[in-house]
Parts: sequence; C-alpha cells; structure tokens
Amino acid sequence: MYDWTISIAILIGGLLLSMGIGLPVALGFFAVNIAGVFLFMGGSRGIDQMLANATTAASTYSLAPVPLFLVMGSLFFHSGLARRVLDGIDALLGRLPARLSYLTLTSGTAFAALSGSSLANTGMLGSLMVPEMTKRGYKKHMSLGPILGSGGLAVIIPPSTLAVLFGSLARIDIGALLIAGLLPGVVLAMLYAGLIYGQAKVDPDAAPYFDVTPLPISKRVWIFTRDILPMVLIIIAVIGSILTGVATPTESGAMGIVAVALLALAFRALDMDAVIKAISEATRVTGMTFLLITASSTFAQLLAFSGASSGLVRWATGMDFGGMQMLLIMGLILLVLGMFMDQVSMMLVTLPVFVPLANTLGFDMVWWGLIMLLLLEASFTTPPFGLLLFVMHGVSPPGTTLPEVAKAALPYIACSFILIAILLVFPGLATWLPSLM
Repeated sequence: MYDWTISIAILIGGLLLSMGIGLPVALGFFAVNIAGVFLFMGGSRGIDQMLANATTAASTYSLAPVPLFLVMGSLFFHSGLARRVLDGIDALLGRLPARLSYLTLTSGTAFAALSGSSLANTGMLGSLMVPEMTKRGYKKHMSLGPILGSGGLAVIIPPSTLAVLFGSLARIDIGALLIAGLLPGVVLAMLYAGLIYGQAKVDPDAAPYFDVTPLPISKRVWIFTRDILPMVLIIIAVIGSILTGVATPTESGAMGIVAVALLALAFRALDMDAVIKAISEATRVTGMTFLLITASSTFAQLLAFSGASSGLVRWATGMDFGGMQMLLIMGLILLVLGMFMDQVSMMLVTLPVFVPLANTLGFDMVWWGLIMLLLLEASFTTPPFGLLLFVMHGVSPPGTTLPEVAKAALPYIACSFILIAILLVFPGLATWLPSLM
C-alpha cells in the first residue's frame, strides 16, 4: 500500500496532466481510473468494480431532475417565451436611468430561475441586449457586467441544475440545497442593482438616458398579466412544490416542463422545431454530464480505497487551521481551477476531497454547499481564463477585448464575495428556508 501522499499525487497529478495535454475531461478521468484500478484495486477485479460503480452512479435517482430542468429551460428559450418576458419587463420599466442595465439584470434573474444555466443565460442575454445597449451608447462595463452577473444567478436561484449535481455528488439533500439559494439569490440580485445604481451615479455618461413613451396603467397591468405573471406562477409552482414538500425536485421538474409547454401552447409558440431543439440540447448536456459522473464515481472510490482521502483529512484536521481558514483554502483552490476548468469538472475533481473535510469540520452541509456553489460561479468568471468570460466575449460587439470583459466582471465577482461574507456572518440566510421544509 502506497503512502497517502503518493496516492493523491498519482491520482490528482495524473488527472491534471491529462487535462493539461488536452485530453477531454471524461477520458482523462477514465485513463486515471484504469491506472489507479491496477495500482490500488488489484487489476481485473478492480475493473469489474469500476463498471459496477459506473452503473450505480448513472442510475442514481437524485440525478433525475437534471434532464428535466434542462428540458424546461431549453423549451423556455426555444419557444420564444424568454423573448416575451424580456419585452414585457422592458415595457414595465418605463423611464429610468440605466434602464437597459436594469432590464438585463431583471430579465437575467427571471431567466435564471427558469433555465438554471449560466452559459445559456449569458449567451442569450448577450445576443439580445449587447447590440441594443451598444447602439444606445452604453459603456462596456454597463452592458457586459450585468449580463455576466445575472448569468451567475442561475447557479443559486432554484431550479439550478448545478445545485442538483452538487447535491447528488456531495450527498446533500437536493431539495434543501435548491431552496437554500432562494433568499441569497435575491440578496445577490439586490447587490447587483445597487452596483448598477452606483456606477450610473458616478458616471452618468456610462448609461446615457433616453426617453421612452410612458404607458397607461391599464396597459402596464395587461402586459404584466399576459407576459410576466404566468412565468412568475411557474417559478412559484416549481419552488413552492419543493419547499412545501408537495413534490420532490424530480416531480417539480416534470411539473415545470408541463407548465412551460402549456404556456407555450397557449401563446401558439409550441411547435415541433422548438420541442426537438429543447430535447436534443438537454440530451446532449445530460449525456456529457452523466459520462463525467460515471467516470468520477470510480475516481472518488480510488481516493478512498488508496487512503488518500482519509490521509488528507487527517493531515488537514491535524493542522492549526480553523474551519474558516479551511473554507478559505477551498475557495482559493476553486478560484484557481476556474481559470482552466468548467464547473462540473471542478466539482468532480474537488468534491471527493472537500466533502470529507467539510463533514469532519462539522459544517452545515447545505450552508457549505451554497457557499461552494457561489465560489464555483465566481471562479467561472475569474480573469483571465474564466469560461464565462469567453462566452461573453463571443457575443460581444466586434473590437471588444477579453480584458474589457474581465474588467466588467470584477465588480460583480466582488458582489458574490460580499454575499459569501454575509453568509459567513448570518448562516441563517441559507438555512432558514430549508428548515421550514
């Protein structure tokens, strides 16, 4: 039996090396798993165990909400309902300084609750809003920043597919983790709104004022009732069914699909093309995700079987570090990894080590999970190589540089850190709603 330091060096080092040479993440996991099986689990007998692990991991019931939430979000976008909500909010905002920045933030918050995908949120808002904001003379930090910020809300505002994956991998109650993000998500959106207000106040030319035709109250009520209220009711139904215990996350995801489909049908926006696109997109993402999960399940078992996990926990708990210091170290690791990896890959690499540590340190796992999700999202926009920065850069106007995108993201990353600090001081912000379930 190898010393735990050698075991963890072989497994983690081999995985990072495979990614460094450009091997796809899933293949890198499988390659390291096969090598680890022969080193630590006795060769062919270990291969049989690896196959059994893969089957068990892929058939875990707690992962069932993932494709359902993905189909719900994809159908919401491809049916044109997202555009209807955007136009409705635009009409209701009326005359307001920096109104397009607020429109982006408000729409992004609503879309986050229905899509659950940062990449989809950022790509769609960037394509729709940046050209109009550029035409109106908005400076880049006022057009790109709110999109990057609101795209990040998708990670913690339920239903979040990343929260479902995190809860499944970390063995945290998925319903509780989803609900825990609701109040912090609202606080984060408010921090973003305060940031936009401050930026517009300091530099009014950053978001030039333009006049809009005011609408009568009756027209505003009609637009809200027709275009926005149905979406709000769907969100309430999905979240409320989980919070009240009426439905599991899986059942609420199915309810959400039916509700979005019926709404699209009512607006005559449900056609076969939208259905095919929604299902194919969700199938592609789900297939990739499940492949990664099957590969990571054996990786986690190898860390445990080789003694790497227990050795690392003993080493970490034997140091003079307190719980907050260990949490800081976890956060720094995620911020560094976020420069090179997507969020799912980061979870698969770190959770086999982080979860035993968090349990040993006595953290409330729902509270800890929410903080990890916020750090995962912040790392997704970490300059200079955060993947969300590249998505934003891809839909930005010609001539926009990656440093400009990163500069626009920094104040919104700071808001995420402020929220994390609030959660450290007031953990009840994350744990109160789950305690009512």
